[in-house]
Amino acid sequence: VRVSAKAVYSKYSIEPASPIDFGAMIKGTKKTQTVLLENKGMLSFKFRIQQAPKDASASESQSSKQGESAPSANKQSTKRKSSSLAQGHLNLGMFTVSPCSGSIAPWGQQKITVECLAGQEGTCEEQLCIDITGR
Repeated sequence: VRVSAKAVYSKYSIEPASPIDFGAMIKGTKKTQTVLLENKGMLSFKFRIQQAPKDASASESQSSKQGESAPSANKQSTKRKSSSLAQGHLNLGMFTVSPCSGSIAPWGQQKITVECLAGQEGTCEEQLCIDITGR
């Protein structure tokens, strides 16, 4: 009996990588941008988009010192949950992200919509992380 296996990691790409800039907007207007999450591997994977932990930039610089490639803030893992995750979208300040979770088959892709509704005057900036199983 011959037995074989191949161990692999999930492979993916995120376009555009970061940052997403909506630029100047008139108060009360809405703009939408799309992020493409693509599975470039042989296995299906699940993804979840959440608000990045407040110490995201600190752990990013620490992983660089350890000789690993530093993951960008939008790819870090966090255990925070949001009640809106169950509804398929995530609200953060002026931004709404959908879908915020799902599964992507090998060589498949998922378009993720980021919508900005310009509310209060001033700058709004949020950090997101995309957690991909098996990365």
